[in-house]
Amino acid sequence: MTNILNTATRYLCAIPLGLALIASTQVEAKELRLGLITPPQHILNQTAQRLADTVAERSNGDLTITIFPSGQLGDESAMFTQMETGLLDIGLMTAAATSQREPAFVGWFTPFLFSSVEEAAKATETDAAQQMLQNLESKGLHAFGYTFAGMRHILMRESAVNSTEDVSGKNIRIIPFAAMNTWWRAVEARPTPTSLPDVYQGLQNGMLDGVDIDLDALVGSGFYEVAEHLTLTSHMAFPEVAIMGQASRASLSDAERQLIDTAMAEALAWGTETEIAAEASNRTLLEDRINVYTLESAEDAFSTANQAFAERFGDDPLIQAFQQQSTELLNAE
Repeated sequence: MTNILNTATRYLCAIPLGLALIASTQVEAKELRLGLITPPQHILNQTAQRLADTVAERSNGDLTITIFPSGQLGDESAMFTQMETGLLDIGLMTAAATSQREPAFVGWFTPFLFSSVEEAAKATETDAAQQMLQNLESKGLHAFGYTFAGMRHILMRESAVNSTEDVSGKNIRIIPFAAMNTWWRAVEARPTPTSLPDVYQGLQNGMLDGVDIDLDALVGSGFYEVAEHLTLTSHMAFPEVAIMGQASRASLSDAERQLIDTAMAEALAWGTETEIAAEASNRTLLEDRINVYTLESAEDAFSTANQAFAERFGDDPLIQAFQQQSTELLNAE
């Protein structure tokens, strides 16, 4: 009887210890939230998924990332606020929205500075591009690096763009930030901020005449179904910035931060390389479905808009440095 009681006592004493170990395991497992505005099929979401898969695999499931696409957590302004307050952990944010936190990111939208994603990607190596990332630290944000969503082109409902007269007075969907607004207003277009999920309907019902868009979003969202005239201009690059709130980063262990840093670097590099290849495949797909036209003299045609951009943003020292360093880097090759 004594042996039975001793065994029972040891068993009962072990229960709290076992529960404590289970609870400890549950506490140690962490889930991070990642938000972005693009739809699930977009290259940015593929990049986010690659990050999430790598982190889950290498942590044996102890650290996971849940992705919220298509602006489920709000627009980018809302997501920035969430990251700053710790409600959102990670965002793949457009450099356009990021320029509201660090104005020098506008330099990435210098018209016709780059002719391809490949050229733009090389400019991430410049000191100025890295300084832009560093400047976010004082805003309560940690920036990992860049990836890309393609070059910007013009999709229209009724006709191709042969000159700025073809966009004058037209409602052109833009991302709502100063650089793009300035550029389009200079050619007397009516820049119309519209969330990406609402663009399809806007083109379909005629509320929008056209859209300033990258090919990945164009194809992924099916805009070619409601607008049949694409003019290839490559007038601006369109980088994305991977960002984590400092409060979220501080909650991670050193090993977890190292894991996130490594996985993020790999995912961003993969995303850029994949997008470079996708530019060609997206163009081929579109050429089979709609009218695709290349405006060979696009820089000259939009000279008024280019000048307006330079006058408004050209005095920023970091933007100047970025433009100069990017030009020197590309000319040296």
